[in-house]
Amino acid sequence: MFEILNREWIYFWYYFSIQFEQIVWYWLIGIALGSLISVFGKEKIHSLFVKMRGAKMGIFGIVPASLLGIASPLCMYGTIPVAASFSEKGMSEDWIAAFVMSSILLNPQLLFYSAALGVPALVVRFTLCFLCGITAGIVIKLLFKNDKFFKFNKFDSITNRDTYPNPLIRFLKNLGRNIKATGLHFLIGIILSALFQRYVPQDGFARLFGSSRGFGVLMGAAVGVPLYACGGGTIPLLQTWMLNGMTMGSAAAFMITGQAMKITNLGAVKIVLGMKHFVFFILFIVLFAVASGILIDFLSGSY
Repeated sequence: MFEILNREWIYFWYYFSIQFEQIVWYWLIGIALGSLISVFGKEKIHSLFVKMRGAKMGIFGIVPASLLGIASPLCMYGTIPVAASFSEKGMSEDWIAAFVMSSILLNPQLLFYSAALGVPALVVRFTLCFLCGITAGIVIKLLFKNDKFFKFNKFDSITNRDTYPNPLIRFLKNLGRNIKATGLHFLIGIILSALFQRYVPQDGFARLFGSSRGFGVLMGAAVGVPLYACGGGTIPLLQTWMLNGMTMGSAAAFMITGQAMKITNLGAVKIVLGMKHFVFFILFIVLFAVASGILIDFLSGSY
């Protein structure tokens, strides 16, 4: 029994160490980049969005709004109070929707993490998140022009914690919070990836997530919600899955539904949307994720 356990430990450690060495630098640099932007660039990004109000761009303002959402380093619970302040300043809801959607789906830290998946996956993730923000803005403009979509008055404001007077200490405090918030998820992701490589048959997985005719995409979209806890923590899993047969479309669907509808986010979304608009949000994300995944697999020849 001891010999069996020792052998299994050796196998596990082999897979774990390889995965850790491949991913850890993306995680560390991504955290540092996110903290730098959060401490020194966050206010500039948000003030730039407010200044756009006087540019009279109309619906075309959703394009820079979506880009600024990606550039914003905030998580869901930081994005909503900022979006509420935009609403108070008179920003149109289509612009706010584009900013909020892209901000939920992607930030500079997660974008750098995603580079570990390879350039094609990085480009796909950025493009889809950008387009999802634009699409959300267009949908709000067309379908909810006479109905206020957001209910920001129901969400409590969050105190800015980056207030320490010394810039270096302020950065280090933010860096420490980032490590605390993502470190455990990152390690869990690598552990799950190592266990997957050791015990899950590759052929069966390829049939599950590499299936044609959209089934793999539907599976990717479905498992994204319960399995997605932290963007950085899913990168090791995605890297392993894609090496074992997961199509780019299935991975894209997983990244969209998981990031937008992870359990920790849904409560906040429901508060600021109300039940009717919350259901609309869920349907929008699922349809966008599945349609995008199927299109990507079709264009890449996975069908």
